[in-house]
Amino acid sequence: MTRCIALLGGSFDPVHNGHVALGAHFAALLQADELRVIPALPWQKSSLVATPDERVAMLQLAFAGLPCKVTVDRQELERGKSTYTIETLRAIRAEVGPDVSLAFLMGADQLQRLNTWHDWQSLFGLAHFCVAARPGFELDAAHIPPAVALEFQRRLAGPAELHAQPSGLTYVAADMAVDVSATGIRAALQRGLEADSLVPGVVLDYIEQHNLYKN
Repeated sequence: MTRCIALLGGSFDPVHNGHVALGAHFAALLQADELRVIPALPWQKSSLVATPDERVAMLQLAFAGLPCKVTVDRQELERGKSTYTIETLRAIRAEVGPDVSLAFLMGADQLQRLNTWHDWQSLFGLAHFCVAARPGFELDAAHIPPAVALEFQRRLAGPAELHAQPSGLTYVAADMAVDVSATGIRAALQRGLEADSLVPGVVLDYIEQHNLYKN
């Protein structure tokens, strides 16, 4: 049977319950053999609060309880410069070979900007794309750019098909909204507000111990 690896990228500054729910949902849905979490080095490095090592440590704590294998992939951090998603997908594809199913996970907000990503149409030759969307979210021009809607619509498939093929398909989970914002969490922590419902407890403990996100 084809191996399936779910890929979840982001700044994770900090990782929150929305990230964990997104990874867990699609890992189960796709019956993934591995969930690979990829912390990014954003274009504006100064916008990050936690160091790369702190973000990796928080990710390892947050995802430790998942039933599938979880790997924190440091490749974007180790490049030391901002990276396009297509470069990361090419590196992973070269590592795992042509037959493994790769499923890149994203929120609806990322889908709405997909046509601004570098060489975005070539991404489908490297991986599937799975989107977590709010109930009622539609693949139409009112929600996402027409070129993206067209590409997504013609590639729509079920979870079993995504697992069985290496790349090129799309899936929209219309019942899997991720409404938690890392920016909002940082603001709450700076103001000394409770974030227990937003961030895994083990991550909150780490934040407290390392005095992160304080004024």
